[in-house]
Amino acid sequence: MLRKHKKNDARLKRHYRMRKDVVGTAERPRLNVFRSLNNIYAQIINDETSMTLVSASTLDKELRATIEKGGNIEAAKLIGKEVAKRALAKGIEKVVFDRGGYIYHGRIAAVAEGAREAGLQF
Repeated sequence: MLRKHKKNDARLKRHYRMRKDVVGTAERPRLNVFRSLNNIYAQIINDETSMTLVSASTLDKELRATIEKGGNIEAAKLIGKEVAKRALAKGIEKVVFDRGGYIYHGRIAAVAEGAREAGLQF
């Protein structure tokens, strides 16, 4: 699965290494972030039951109208706020942040910042 000298393979290696320690529970689920070139996705996962509890992405119909371009920092911050709003509606207040092997910078940091501003606790 891993090829030599490929950027995404290095990210996956970091992600697998990090996931040994970052585990979502019922009390404190995991906020996972994935980014592509054009979109950003966030979901809150309970790893004990392998269930996605809440999700939001730049492809959601209700968010698509407010987002001009899905792959920028403004869209990432909006996704963070939206996933936090949906989580709080389901009674989820505390999460563990899973950056997915990406560097905590730019769009990944914007998702975390948006989620914190909307009321999620990391």
